[in-house]
Amino acid sequence: MNKINVGRVLLGGLLAGVVLNIGEFLLNGVLLAEEMKSFFTDRNLPPEPGMGFYTTATVGTFILGIVIVLLYAAIRPRFGPEVKTAIWAGLIAWFCIYVYVGALYAAMGMVSTGLTVKGAVWGLFEYAIAAIAGAWLYKEDEAKPAMA
Repeated sequence: MNKINVGRVLLGGLLAGVVLNIGEFLLNGVLLAEEMKSFFTDRNLPPEPGMGFYTTATVGTFILGIVIVLLYAAIRPRFGPEVKTAIWAGLIAWFCIYVYVGALYAAMGMVSTGLTVKGAVWGLFEYAIAAIAGAWLYKEDEAKPAMA
């Protein structure tokens, strides 16, 4: 059994992180910007988070990209080196982030149900695309022949 190629996990994960960060900017900074600003204003929250949030979110999203590619590398021997395997890895991460956490935040009233659903639908595609991009760069180490 081949070992996970950590260098390629990092490389692919960074690419997946770029895709995720672009997707999150488009979702939150463009498509849902006004709706989110209104939701936050209605709850007496600042209309925009500070630089600390943006930095944490960006770095965390790159780490999430690495985790998605690591998950792909881990399930690859069982499911095969296919696009379908990358999509599975992306869907697992999507479930953990958007479905589980989103449902909890919506239940607590921290985010509206409408924003949660819109984000989850967007994320479904965003995470699949990010996982495919990261998996595209991931390669297993080639087995080296034993010396005689």
